[in-house]
Amino acid sequence: MKVLILGATGFIGLPTAQAFVRAGHVVYGQTRSAAKAKQLLAEEITPVIADVKDTASYLPSLVGTLDVIIDAAGGTDLKELSDHILSATVAAVQAHRPSHASKLTYIYTSGTWVHGENRTEVVSDTTPLTNPAELVAWRPAQEQRVVANPYLNGIVVRPALLYGRSGSLFTPLFKGAHAGEVVWGGTPGGRFALIHADDLAELYVLVAEKAAIACGKTFDAANDVTERVDAVLQRLVEVSGAKGPYRYAEPANLYEVALSTTSVVRPYLGRALLGWQPRKAGLLDQLEVYYNAWKAIEGLL
Repeated sequence: MKVLILGATGFIGLPTAQAFVRAGHVVYGQTRSAAKAKQLLAEEITPVIADVKDTASYLPSLVGTLDVIIDAAGGTDLKELSDHILSATVAAVQAHRPSHASKLTYIYTSGTWVHGENRTEVVSDTTPLTNPAELVAWRPAQEQRVVANPYLNGIVVRPALLYGRSGSLFTPLFKGAHAGEVVWGGTPGGRFALIHADDLAELYVLVAEKAAIACGKTFDAANDVTERVDAVLQRLVEVSGAKGPYRYAEPANLYEVALSTTSVVRPYLGRALLGWQPRKAGLLDQLEVYYNAWKAIEGLL
């Protein structure tokens, strides 16, 4: 397959691009930076140097021969960006894709925050979304625009909190621990729904390779069990040498509110339809390994 990954040097995009390369596929990676383009070349990924918003500069020339586009782009204006990329992809397909070609597979990256705060009820891939975190309240509608689009094989992947490698969403927590204090937004008693970056990448590969059965569906990407936030914070105090005890703080903005959201996520579609199974150790079990990996990447070892 030929795959274009938008946001190919990000927390999600880079491990995913690497996984597609390992699986033998031809991978294009969008990045804005010439320096990061060299990083992609070293990973056997063909760089597409462009601002992700400037879809006219790269979609017309690629969309005619691609099998898959993965929207893993990040940023602060994701609502507008996600809709723009989807609309531009549909327009490019209509204008530049041969009429005899199979439908382009389009994988949109959402997130499990759409399940919202609920510390008592188990949710899964197909649970109706009735109380999304305010920061991502727009995402259920965007998910539907993707899976129902008549011009694409639309698929949605919802990662849980990402860990591993460079730390991802846990980077601020690790930075605080390294500085001597473990602080997390929210209240005691919460649980983390988690997924390692490498396990998430494998799900993207399986979804793309089995798009004929995955199209029109939404896949929650999370480990088999959630983990107690209190236990993770206490363990981080121990492995980092931070001054204890850990403490909670009032979330300062909608992002921190979403970050502290507890959803008891038990996905089943990826396992049932694709044979996907997370393999990495949980965050708590190997927190010292993950903390040291972050420190190494940050040049703190």
